[in-house]
Amino acid sequence: MDATFFFDPACPWTWRASRWLVTVAEARDLTIEWRAFSLSILNAGRIPPQFAEPMAASARALRLVEALRADGRGADAGRFYTELGVSTHDAGTSLSADLVDAAVKAAGVQDAAPALDDARWDAAVRESHELAYSSAGPDIGAPVLMVPGAERGIHGPILTEVPALDDALTIWDSLLPLLRMPAFHEIKRGRR
Repeated sequence: MDATFFFDPACPWTWRASRWLVTVAEARDLTIEWRAFSLSILNAGRIPPQFAEPMAASARALRLVEALRADGRGADAGRFYTELGVSTHDAGTSLSADLVDAAVKAAGVQDAAPALDDARWDAAVRESHELAYSSAGPDIGAPVLMVPGAERGIHGPILTEVPALDDALTIWDSLLPLLRMPAFHEIKRGRR
């Protein structure tokens, strides 16, 4: 694995970062491992009612992501997330159970669909979430990026838009040595 990307499908910041990473992976022939990061777990007991449905849909989707990963089907997990992101973030639509089900079909992973409603996968989601959080936390959210050779992961990158190829590669080429430098801690600026 060249990069492990922990995501919550409900998060638009995560969606943009994932499209950046896909652009880099295609240009550099990198392999991405797709893992669960649960904003529901992170914000347990503090989720406003208007986010209840997207968080429930996200929980179902993350079960499937971890089931696909456990079965060695990382490319399928990535394809499923792409279908889900296009139908939500790119379309300006809130995540829902129906969109999760449609993304399963569009990604061609119907054989794994029983995992969506199988609570036994919740432990794998929690384990993945805790790995990401312990790697980059505390005080972080989604996404989390880990690369081989780095002691810790990072929260981000947080991008306001998906950069074009040249800028995408510049971000990757700048970020990679920082990730692998034990002394590096954080670069941050306020959001606008």
